[in-house]
Amino acid sequence: MLILPPELTHRQASACLRLLLQGLQALQGPRLVVDAGPLAVFDSSALAVLLECRREALNRGKDFAVKGLPAGLASMADLYGVDGLLPVAA
Repeated sequence: MLILPPELTHRQASACLRLLLQGLQALQGPRLVVDAGPLAVFDSSALAVLLECRREALNRGKDFAVKGLPAGLASMADLYGVDGLLPVAA
C-alpha cells in the first residue's frame, strides 16, 4: 500500500507522484492500493496524481483502488466525472 501525504496540492504534486511511482516499482502483488486517508489539504492535483498512479498500475497489469478518500476529494472526482476511475479499496 502506498500512502499519500497530509498535503497534496499543485506545489507537491510532481514530487509526490515521483515517490509514488518509485513505490509502485517496488510493490509486489497484483493490486495497488493508495491510502488517501492522511490527506487534509488538497486540490485537483491530488486527483491528477491518483489518476496517473492508476494509469501506471494498469500498465503494469495491477488492479488499482483507493482507501480513505476524503469526502471533499470524492466530491471533486464526482464533479469532474472521474469517480468511477477511483474504486474504493475493500
